[in-house]
Amino acid sequence: MAAKVNSSPVAVSVSLARSVMEVEAEAIQSAAGRLDGNLIEAVELILAHRGKVIVSGLGKSGLIGQKIAATLCSTGTPAVYMHPAEALHGDLGVYSPGDPTILLSKSGSTVELVRLVPTLRQFQSPIIGILGSTTCALSTAVDVVLDASVHCEADPCNIAPTSSAIVALALGDALCCALMKARNFTLDDFARFHPGGQLGRTLLAKVREVFHGKACVATVRRDSTLKEVVVAMTKFPLGAACVAGAGEVLEGIITDGDLRRALQEHDDIRGLRAEQIMTRNPISISPDARLNEALRLMENRPSQISVLPVVDRENRCLGLLRIHDIYNPAAS
Repeated sequence: MAAKVNSSPVAVSVSLARSVMEVEAEAIQSAAGRLDGNLIEAVELILAHRGKVIVSGLGKSGLIGQKIAATLCSTGTPAVYMHPAEALHGDLGVYSPGDPTILLSKSGSTVELVRLVPTLRQFQSPIIGILGSTTCALSTAVDVVLDASVHCEADPCNIAPTSSAIVALALGDALCCALMKARNFTLDDFARFHPGGQLGRTLLAKVREVFHGKACVATVRRDSTLKEVVVAMTKFPLGAACVAGAGEVLEGIITDGDLRRALQEHDDIRGLRAEQIMTRNPISISPDARLNEALRLMENRPSQISVLPVVDRENRCLGLLRIHDIYNPAAS
């Protein structure tokens, strides 16, 4: 029989959606309050073995387990996901003696996982359980239990793995981050594991690889007229002009926004000079900085900016970096 469709004009309301997120947030907060020495024990158990970690779970717990395994791999702890049903049909060949195992189960009594435990012991595998119950079959069979129990699920029927899934994922993230800290895992380490995509680009590429050099950038003097500024910015339409002084030392920057504000604030613009509308001592960046540092300077501020002057150690203007150059290599 097909499920009934809500006949109201808006089947899913904002208030319900907000309630789901609030229930899940409360479940995570409650689980965080229950964290104790078991997390430390789990970290030490994994650190004591130089090999990989095996993660296993069934259904939605299996999907969460796949994400945890992926996060472990990307943060310095080799890990693989193993389907518990396939494990008993050949996939146990992935084990090396002593490989730790993380088992995920909402009920804590998933038959496939319970049956797997005696076999794992033959591989001398220490076992960590991320379990939705602390009084279940698996809780007495594993070595360390991370309590993933929830008061209720977040869905209207209190049945779909919502709160339970997000709490298990959060505990997995907590474990991964604790391992990162214990291993002194750095941004450089992270970059080695993420050479592709936008994340890899911002972690590995440097400003000098994408910025626009001085020959392609509008550059004016403090006493340049507003018309001269506009002409320069029109010739080199990068959204800003650098104001340079003696020795090409950066003194300020004029953006498209500065021009608009000047037009709004002055009825007669004929006498305006660059120094009257420029931003003095602007935020700048070195050509040797990585793109993620440039993004931090642009975005982690009350009012975001879209362009950065690039300067050398003597604060001499070398060019401009736009946010578009970071996100779109073809734009640089």
